[in-house]
Amino acid sequence: MINDVIQGVIMKGLLIIDDDEGVRRSLLRALKKEPYETHVSASGEEGISFIQNSPQKISTVISDYKMPGLDGLSTLLSIGEINPSITRIILTGYATMEAAISATNQRIDGFLTKPFDNLELKLKIHEIAVKKHLKQFVSEQIYHKIVSNSGFLSPSTSEVSVLFSDIRNFTEIVQNASPIEIADFLNDDYFTPMGEIAFEFNGTVDKHIGDAIMVLFGSPVSYADDADRAVMSAIRMQKEAERINGVLAKRKGFHLSIGIGISTGKVFSGILGSMRKKEYTSVGMPVNIASRLQNIAEPGEILICERTHEKLSQPFDTTKIDPVYVKGVSEPLSIIQVNY
Repeated sequence: MINDVIQGVIMKGLLIIDDDEGVRRSLLRALKKEPYETHVSASGEEGISFIQNSPQKISTVISDYKMPGLDGLSTLLSIGEINPSITRIILTGYATMEAAISATNQRIDGFLTKPFDNLELKLKIHEIAVKKHLKQFVSEQIYHKIVSNSGFLSPSTSEVSVLFSDIRNFTEIVQNASPIEIADFLNDDYFTPMGEIAFEFNGTVDKHIGDAIMVLFGSPVSYADDADRAVMSAIRMQKEAERINGVLAKRKGFHLSIGIGISTGKVFSGILGSMRKKEYTSVGMPVNIASRLQNIAEPGEILICERTHEKLSQPFDTTKIDPVYVKGVSEPLSIIQVNY
């Protein structure tokens, strides 16, 4: 089940680095029917050069541990500096197993042993790639729960708190910026810090939609205080946006103001998508309502629905505001503003 999350997304290209031609051929034979391009390099230096020339072409690198010249660990660490999103795997014989295991504590994603069974090899490569991918959108605590029990990703209906955050006046802010400046602004000044805050409160970053972020609290792992976590995360996000603005003031034209909406209720969660691309996500009215609340929130404002307010166990400072009609909801929606 976990493998379906990234099938066709993570495994877009694989690079094998090994000084032994026989091993390279064996790996190529074992992986020839897999749905990704496979490339080979005979040394660490050659492999690094390949990645430097095509940093987005490869998603996974398998490197032998013991090689003349640059060893596998040094090779993979260098590749990680070029493109941290690449899944890096050490290939080792039993004699160097201890060193390979140690390598996983040095930002290497996993290891494979020689000799290898073809089926086990393919499954292990996918497993390591999945774990690498999961770490990008869930907190460390949730990650460990998922990898120890794949049932966490099975289709289910549960109550969650959904948070939507969106940059206000984004088009106006970036109209005179270059594509690189826009990408740096979104990735470095918004998605990364806000994502880290979500992880801190055990939220799952479901997706980025343009300049919006959708975060789930309660899926795939739930806690009794998910609503509290969502609100605490929102408050931290708003305060972080204020801090970031102090830095952005030195960069002409950029200003970070966000509106946040939170809704709580029953949703369906599971792996959805086409044969080519799948993702774990949640769908249902609470998702729609959170998005609507975010749309009407003023810059710096946090709006929550009545159900979220009812689920709070902590005494947040809140103010009830006039109900509003939102698209997709027949009755006026009760709205509460969170003060911070």
